[in-house]
Amino acid sequence: MKRSAEKSMSFAKSMIPIIYLALALIYTLRFLHGDPHIPILTAAVVAAIVATLSGYHWQEIQDGIVNTIKLSMSAILILMIIGMIIGTWILAGIVPTMIYYGLKLISPSIFLVATAVICSIVSLATGSSWTTAGTVGIALIGVGEGFGIPLPMVAGAIISGAYFGDKMSPLSDTTNLASAMAGSKLFEHIRHMVYTTGPSLVIALILYGILGLKYRQTELDLEGIRTILNGITTQFNITPLLLLPPLLVIAMVILCIPAIPGLIGGTALGALFAWIFQGSGLTEIVKAAHYGFVSGSGVEAVDSLLTRGGMDSMMWTVALILCAMSFAGVLEGTGMLREIALKILSIAKSTGSLVTATILTCVGTNIIAGDQYLSIVLPGRIYKKIYD
Repeated sequence: MKRSAEKSMSFAKSMIPIIYLALALIYTLRFLHGDPHIPILTAAVVAAIVATLSGYHWQEIQDGIVNTIKLSMSAILILMIIGMIIGTWILAGIVPTMIYYGLKLISPSIFLVATAVICSIVSLATGSSWTTAGTVGIALIGVGEGFGIPLPMVAGAIISGAYFGDKMSPLSDTTNLASAMAGSKLFEHIRHMVYTTGPSLVIALILYGILGLKYRQTELDLEGIRTILNGITTQFNITPLLLLPPLLVIAMVILCIPAIPGLIGGTALGALFAWIFQGSGLTEIVKAAHYGFVSGSGVEAVDSLLTRGGMDSMMWTVALILCAMSFAGVLEGTGMLREIALKILSIAKSTGSLVTATILTCVGTNIIAGDQYLSIVLPGRIYKKIYD
């Protein structure tokens, strides 16, 4: 028998799983030094228990989970293909070439500007701001220290470039997930970010240019940069022709080519370039696509940056997305998200207040949960229908 008449969901009940999730994540990440997967799954269990006590059948809860996971399947497929692209592009020397020519931009008069640009290029090529900051960023910190430039200023330039490249890269997991949660197409999402992320970078570059003028007479110590360049050239044949695939990715954005076919084409191009320019065999190409590329230059910064990629490298993120979508699915399928959205709507009565509420919810979720994926999934599901 259906018990729809007995269903009783409220805002207070809806907040129980949210509060539990925040506490479970804080405890697990801070004190147990674990990953967020299990806390999120247990939060889904708590949400299911609350829903069951409120009159919902398991089938309704399960349908909510399955329907919500379906929304993320495109992003999951894209992430798996991205892992393949990164592996084959590094093997082909495409990513190393971008890093190589990026580091060639260094000069004393425009060090801060060049730092932001280089980090943008590397992050755009790898789809990872953290990897960029932890590898090329460290090398640039050393150069900036030699210049006598305040290190917080150098760090700011690194972060500006790294996050710009990450957000604008079709290889970024968070960019893919955000577009999936909002229900938009990947390249359409990237094109619209030009209106906000583009001016932000331009303003930053102008300010870095002004701040860097006082350091233009400083002599540049190229030893750290030269070490990275040598580490790259010992492993790869570097040629401007290897910049062709990234240019084709930009063309895909402009021409609105669907993400999955376009990225599969990028993977095939990476495999072809690996064979032509690096002499890689089919075994190496398949391994790089599946397990990623392993750098053996002996230069720690280079090996740390280039040992990455492969479909397997995305499985941690895919598992986390599935856990988060399961939690969001219970909330959405049982009306909890609706109750939370109605409470927000009672406060946000205009476009401006809705945008402000969205930003504050994302920031707040990220602070409480310590996880950027969850701060994309939950607000994405809460606010999508409100914006519609």
